[in-house]
Amino acid sequence: MAENHQEMYQRAAELLLNRIKRESSALDLYSRLASAAPNQKHKNQILYALEGKKVHLKQFTDLYFMLTGREPVYEMDTIPFHNYRDGLKKAYQAGSAGYRDYQNSYLLTQHPQIRNVLLWVLTSEQENAKRFESLKKEVLDGIKDYGKEPFVVNIDEVTKRNNTYRTALWTGNNLQVTLMSINVGDDIGLEVHPTIDQFIRIEEGQALVQMGDSKDQLDFEEEAYDDYAIMIPAGKWHNVINTGNTSLKLYAIYAPPEHPFGTVHKTKADAMASEENEYD
Repeated sequence: MAENHQEMYQRAAELLLNRIKRESSALDLYSRLASAAPNQKHKNQILYALEGKKVHLKQFTDLYFMLTGREPVYEMDTIPFHNYRDGLKKAYQAGSAGYRDYQNSYLLTQHPQIRNVLLWVLTSEQENAKRFESLKKEVLDGIKDYGKEPFVVNIDEVTKRNNTYRTALWTGNNLQVTLMSINVGDDIGLEVHPTIDQFIRIEEGQALVQMGDSKDQLDFEEEAYDDYAIMIPAGKWHNVINTGNTSLKLYAIYAPPEHPFGTVHKTKADAMASEENEYD
C-alpha cells in the first residue's frame, strides 16, 4: 500500500513538472508575441493572457514543492515563430493542445489539490485558444482605418504585412497614413498633389524616386532603399518606381488627407478606377 501511495505521488510530481514546463514555454511565447504585436489592443490581449500564465506557473510550482520538498528543475522548450501572424497561430495551437492535455490530466489524477488547479487552468486554456483565434482572424481579415481614434501600431510590421496597393490605416482631420505594396516593375503612378505635402517611408524593397515641376520635367531622381524617407512638397509631380525583385512595401503620410476614410485599393487598377469615378 505504501508503495502505491509513493507511486501516486511520483506520478503527480511528474505531471506537475510537465505542466510547469508547458506554462514556462507559454510564458516565453506570449512575452515575445506581445513585443511583436502590431497595436496596443493586441498587445493588451496578449499581456492579459500572459498574466494568467504567471499565476498557473506559480500554482504548479507551489504544488510541486509541497509534494517533493524541492524546487523544480527543467529545460524550457522555446516555440519559434517567423512573424506575428505565425506567432498567433502557434499560440492558438499551444492553447488548444494545452486544453486537451489538461483535460486528460484532470481525468487521470486523483490528487484533489492538483485536480482543483487543473480544472481552473482548463477554463483559462479554452479562453486563451479563443483569444488567439480571434486575434489571428483579425490579422487575416486585413487592416482597417483606425482614424479618428487614438492609435498606436508597429508601423514596420503592419506595412510589411499589407498586400494591397493602397489601404488607409488612419485618417484624421488634418493627416492621413496609408500603406502601399507596389509590385515588381510597377510604380505608384505619376501624380501631383497641389495643396498636400507628402511623406513616404520605405520599409522593404528598393525604388527610384522621381520629382519635378511638371510631368514632362522630372529632373530630380534618387535611389531609395529600406528605411529611406521621401519628402514630397505640395505641387511637385512625383513617382516612385519599384526597381527591386520583391514587392515594395511603404507607408505614406498626407497632410491634409488625400483619400476618403476607409480607402482600400486592392490593386493599382482599382485605385485608377476609383480616381476616375471621383472626377466623373
